[in-house]
Amino acid sequence: MFGLILSIAMYLGALAIFKRFPFPLLNPLVLATIFIILFLKITKIPYENYYKGGEILNILITPATVALGIPLYNTFHLLKKHVRSIMTGILLGTITSTFFTGILAVLFHLKKDIMVSIMPKSVTTAIALGISEKMHGIATVTLVIVIITGIIGSIIGPSILKALKVTDPVAQGVALGSAAHAIGTSRALELGPIEGAMSGLAIGVTGVVTVFVAPLMTQLVLALF
Repeated sequence: MFGLILSIAMYLGALAIFKRFPFPLLNPLVLATIFIILFLKITKIPYENYYKGGEILNILITPATVALGIPLYNTFHLLKKHVRSIMTGILLGTITSTFFTGILAVLFHLKKDIMVSIMPKSVTTAIALGISEKMHGIATVTLVIVIITGIIGSIIGPSILKALKVTDPVAQGVALGSAAHAIGTSRALELGPIEGAMSGLAIGVTGVVTVFVAPLMTQLVLALF
């Protein structure tokens, strides 16, 4: 139970700090991660020992994602109303994201296995690892990049939307869910129920689209460069 209790305690502590100082950089997930790393380093407790309990939280990712269907059901009328805009936005966003991820990988002279490992960075862990495996990527690299993408997206996403004057709750939710998966959705839920529901929808759709788009964009980038 050690890893589980430590994770929850650190998150609650980070959440209290965020409520006291609500700055984007003090995101509770980011702070909790830093606190856990520092604690393990100071106490010299192996990560493997911590993860025996911490993996319980990982197991809960899938049912937590499925549970997003509840707010989606409550706002299903919005999905039917904006289905074309939502589907088009997610498709174009996924194509753009994976293509430019591949371009950056080429510019930074990353090996092919690293490139394919970071291509599915904007989908949930379970889907990203499956895509990475099929493309012969490195699972640990995929896992790290997915987490980093989610954290960064949840921190700067709302600020970018605000700067671009994107105020529609459907658009905000789709943007956060398709760019920052489950972590972005947790931030979207803080903005409102509509944002959270649309973000939850975007997670699933983006995952399905990425399964087909990521391999195609990889081959396109490799063919061009």
